[in-house]
Amino acid sequence: MENGGEIDEIEEKNEQQEQPQERDKVLKGKKFSWGRLMKLDSFDMESGKIPSGYLNHRSFQAVDWVTTLKLAFQSIGVVYGDIGTSPLYVLPGVFPNGIAHSEDILGVLSLIIYSLTLITLIKYVFVVLSANDNGEGGTFALYSLICRYAKVSFIPNQQAEDKDVSNYRLELPNRRLRRASIVKSFLESSRIAKYFLLFMTMIGTSMVLGDGILTPCISVILILLFQVQRFGTDKIGYTFAPILTIWFLFIAVIGLHNFIRHDPSVVKAINPMYIVKYFQRNKKNAWISLGGVILSLTGSEALFADLGHFNVRSIQISTCSIVFPSIVLAYVGQAAYLSKHPLDASAAFYKSVPKPIYWPMFIVAVLAAIIASQSLISASFSIVQQSLALGCFPRVKVVHTSSKYEGQIYVPEINNLLMLACVGVTLGFKNTLQIGNAYGLAVVFVMTLTSAFLILVMIMIWKINFALIILYASTIGFVELVYLSSVLYKFVEGGYLPLAFAAFLMSVMFVWNYVYRKKYTFELDNKVSMEKLKEIASNLDIQRVPGLALFYSELVQGISPIFTHYIANVPARHTVLIFVSIKSLPISKVPAEERFLFRRVEPKELCIFRCVVRYGYKDVEKDHESFEDTLVNRLKEFIMEDFLKFESSENEAAFVEEVQLVDNECKKGGVIYMFGESEVVASKASSLGKKLTIDYAYNGLRRCLKQQDEVFAIPRKRLLKVGMTYEL
Repeated sequence: MENGGEIDEIEEKNEQQEQPQERDKVLKGKKFSWGRLMKLDSFDMESGKIPSGYLNHRSFQAVDWVTTLKLAFQSIGVVYGDIGTSPLYVLPGVFPNGIAHSEDILGVLSLIIYSLTLITLIKYVFVVLSANDNGEGGTFALYSLICRYAKVSFIPNQQAEDKDVSNYRLELPNRRLRRASIVKSFLESSRIAKYFLLFMTMIGTSMVLGDGILTPCISVILILLFQVQRFGTDKIGYTFAPILTIWFLFIAVIGLHNFIRHDPSVVKAINPMYIVKYFQRNKKNAWISLGGVILSLTGSEALFADLGHFNVRSIQISTCSIVFPSIVLAYVGQAAYLSKHPLDASAAFYKSVPKPIYWPMFIVAVLAAIIASQSLISASFSIVQQSLALGCFPRVKVVHTSSKYEGQIYVPEINNLLMLACVGVTLGFKNTLQIGNAYGLAVVFVMTLTSAFLILVMIMIWKINFALIILYASTIGFVELVYLSSVLYKFVEGGYLPLAFAAFLMSVMFVWNYVYRKKYTFELDNKVSMEKLKEIASNLDIQRVPGLALFYSELVQGISPIFTHYIANVPARHTVLIFVSIKSLPISKVPAEERFLFRRVEPKELCIFRCVVRYGYKDVEKDHESFEDTLVNRLKEFIMEDFLKFESSENEAAFVEEVQLVDNECKKGGVIYMFGESEVVASKASSLGKKLTIDYAYNGLRRCLKQQDEVFAIPRKRLLKVGMTYEL
């Protein structure tokens, strides 16, 4: 929604008609964005379809090249530590018992080169990054895209007005619409498909969080690394980027040196027939060795999951110009060295380093190994923020650490959880081989899941040629499935660890999402009707107290039953009353001018409003003072739009009077925050499983985590909590 068009016409018309000075004084300098919103209302989900003409796609302002290059440099210190340090341990993992045949080196090198090219470069850098959700990446970003194009969300808080947010959907081609419609209809009509989609999203997210635990363990554990997270991606990126840039320069130069000095003929590995011969020669052992080869791809998922901290172009620049060439040269150099020194396979990296620079390289390698953990720690923060927005994770505090770059965040609770789990894994596992097996399973599972979601996006959203979808599935998808089968073979040798992490995290996510949906549905079924609200507001026995009250609840399609509970016990209400619902849309960002959606409860004399405050999962929630000022100002803009529908001197006077009333009440009684808090218990007729889930698991989580008012940083002196118990 632009601040032009209708608004310019309104302002021009006002000037021509020379409206009274009182209104001009109030409206001076204001810009409004309510034109089209005024034409829609979904108070009781009664509004129909939005006319297609209202849909107005608007892209966010493009990032300039200077900023993109700065982000590209930062990304080296944040995103690539994991994949960049893989040359330290890949070849020892592939050849734990030594090299049986000289050509095995060429076969493995060919596997590594083609795996990096197919999966890291083609899949992630040039395909998956394009499936971002307005600049945000990761499993939940893909899920939110699917939720936006198909009604697969279980939380019934959709409103017709949501689709009018300017970046709610993308401009897409209309070709192959029938196939997309078939898939969309299937997802919307099948409850099993919806649950499966949510389940896979949760498990994929849990696996990425598991990666964040395992990465520090496989490289080097350092508690200090978790302590510096509070300084933010911006500072961490600039601190770590020079070290990793030196690392990539070193491994590239050493790799090139070894290639020229020892065996330039390893360039033959570009021929994929060496892969075929490797499998023919080693059979089952070759398939098992894929569990070591897959470690060369660790960190590829971070390119997508960490996207919210940077942007697509910056990731593509840093990958193609520095990271990918350096890593390939490192593996080529090690292969060239091993072709002449096959007995050094167990320590291929350090043995291949020329003696004059061994110690400088050792120091840089240790620093790079420490930094390697950063990519998935940052990614963990991003995916937790996304899962919060979709009601799939307990509410935790999200700290935005950069005023310059959106999406750079820090989540204290998650950081501490990862640190404790990392220490526990390191103490519990005595060797890195078991941790490597666990890590490999987590990596491949998330990659495979991303491909499955991407195919859905290709069919339903991109609507690309079906032949290209088949090509993707039969090449990249097939390769990932082969890798997955290999790492599953090592399940008992540490591969069970990420599944154990995933089971625990999924339990938390499932319990929270299940009860959240039940609670929301209960409120929706028992919401206050318009007639009941008017009856309460018009009751002379209910006293008016000065001030403006913000009554918070999660319900967006009406008024929470907590309000009637409050009135029954406290027969008083504030002069100006606004029912506020904080709502997360399945998009990364909501434009600031479209964030507040106001509606009036008739008649106007009641001075009661509803306000849905809409955030994307990448938005910054402002502190209470700026939020308070913005909300009041937007309320006055809404009142102006409401009165402008009728041109008369009476309405002009009424408009000025109501705006002055809002200002006076804010000064007289201040802004009061009222939080509707619902305790939930399982009904007496519930099954044992439901009672355990609601009474113990969910309520236990609530007691352990921050309350909503703490997360929103609402001042205690102006906070009134209204509690009510729901039997679900």
